[in-house]
Amino acid sequence: MITVRPAAERGHFDHGWLDTSHTFSFADYHDPRHMGFRSLRVINEDVVQAGRGFGTHPHADMEIVTYVVDGALQHKDSMGTGSVIRPGELQRMSAGTGITHSEFNASQSEPVHLLQIWILPARRGLRPEYEQKAFPEHERLGQLRLIASPDGAAGSITIHADARVFDSTLPVGAHVEHGRGQYLDR
Repeated sequence: MITVRPAAERGHFDHGWLDTSHTFSFADYHDPRHMGFRSLRVINEDVVQAGRGFGTHPHADMEIVTYVVDGALQHKDSMGTGSVIRPGELQRMSAGTGITHSEFNASQSEPVHLLQIWILPARRGLRPEYEQKAFPEHERLGQLRLIASPDGAAGSITIHADARVFDSTLPVGAHVEHGRGQYLDR
């Protein structure tokens, strides 16, 4: 069953450089009714101002998926990976036994709008990994496109969790239907 949670009901903080909304309890936002869903722990919607970002910080035992909606996000990590993530691209960082990374808005003039999704891995202590892939709009327009899965099905990125992440770009008034007869409207 799909549970709709209106955007206005999420935890929201505006730190000046970061405007962030939390679907589940995260950082200073705590709501015992919204602690996560199964292995899904975090869905944060962030807008980071030009030239600003998250300094180097650690993670372990988490599948971290970043999706850029608008703008560009610069990524650097302790594995030596450095990349820029753009709209329609998905980044997966398996934190595993431990990793440090930083993320900054790659623009000095425009904000970056992104979603960050954290999923608990199927097992702890994995080797840290990084993967990034583009999913062109024509693959997402008016349809569900698998973008992350445990087995990399349909060209999706591989996550070490029993979860599947789909993406769709829906014109106003359109809807898509999931295989179980559930649908999403816009």
